[in-house]
Amino acid sequence: MTKKQKIIIAVIAVIIAGAIVYFTVGRSVMRTKRVKQIQPENNTVQNNLPIANEGDVSPISGLACENWNRRALAVMQPGDETARPAAGFSEADMVIEMPVITASITRLMAVYICNTPAEVGSMRSARHDFIHLTKGLDAIFVPWGRSEAHNGDPVGLAQGILDRNEIENINCNQDAGKSSTLCSENPCFRKNGMLRGVDSGYASPEKLFKCAEELGYRLTNNFSGYPHQAEAPESERPNSGNLRVAFAGIYAVDYDYDKASNSYLRTWGKKEDTDRNNGERIAPKNIAVIMARSEQIEGQYNNVQLGDPWYDTSDSGEAHYYFNGKEYHGTWKKDKSDMASKLFFYDESGQEVKFVPGQIWVEILEPGQNLEWTTE
Repeated sequence: MTKKQKIIIAVIAVIIAGAIVYFTVGRSVMRTKRVKQIQPENNTVQNNLPIANEGDVSPISGLACENWNRRALAVMQPGDETARPAAGFSEADMVIEMPVITASITRLMAVYICNTPAEVGSMRSARHDFIHLTKGLDAIFVPWGRSEAHNGDPVGLAQGILDRNEIENINCNQDAGKSSTLCSENPCFRKNGMLRGVDSGYASPEKLFKCAEELGYRLTNNFSGYPHQAEAPESERPNSGNLRVAFAGIYAVDYDYDKASNSYLRTWGKKEDTDRNNGERIAPKNIAVIMARSEQIEGQYNNVQLGDPWYDTSDSGEAHYYFNGKEYHGTWKKDKSDMASKLFFYDESGQEVKFVPGQIWVEILEPGQNLEWTTE
């Protein structure tokens, strides 16, 4: 064998060895390291902003209710078709929906202040992108499980955040040892008759509030809230409109504007979206669509650039708002230096958007996914 042949064989061996290392270890590490970890400067509860509403009304929905100053529950729920219809959405003050795999599966977080649904579910595990949004709402976070660190990399994801007690939470999967060992009655249960076992996780909000009290969590809401304005008279509303929020495949959503109720009738995966508890059509009064880049970290875990204090480099972007049957443009902002900062919605003049009283549905859409508003 000549010297040249030996060199060629050695080079090939090095290439093969490098490929083996990359596909067994390196690729996952590179995916994880792509997201820069940033240490938060502080985790103070956001309570020094002026109150956005007056009177005994929910700081989120602006609706008058008996529980207007009760601290919110933020419940993790899936977008999976087999788990539909979801229970509780019609009674939420706010729902936040976003991809938990880039350009793929979505997950939702329903926020409850005014109402106490009979049940909420199905439920799903924590994702870190939802945790700082919960903190900004001064809510108690309620997942069923948590995302874990992978491949020995200390990325942490939701596991580390919950383990460090960066947010008060009730973990229905019991691995945090909260609802199962520290509360007199477990608020979480498995529901019979679901197509898949993973879809059977449910909880009782009434018992969740009782559990939170037993855990010593503050039950009064300190959230400064979102400003509101009066609804437009019916004579000034358009006759119709359709909003298309094109998440991938069966996760895509349509909203048909209803002039009489001044709300947006939600269709999910080409089926009318109703509440499992009461059969009511999901019909928010306000829709906020914010654009934020998603990047896959590792396997089933992604990171959405929403201004979280751990991994994000961006904390603002383009936004579109829908209420009173019309479309408005603006921006959003979530201060990444403070986990407890509020998610702000701004209009084109830089002022906070004034929603109409009622449920706010927040859609977090990736650039490149279609958003379309059509009217007569």
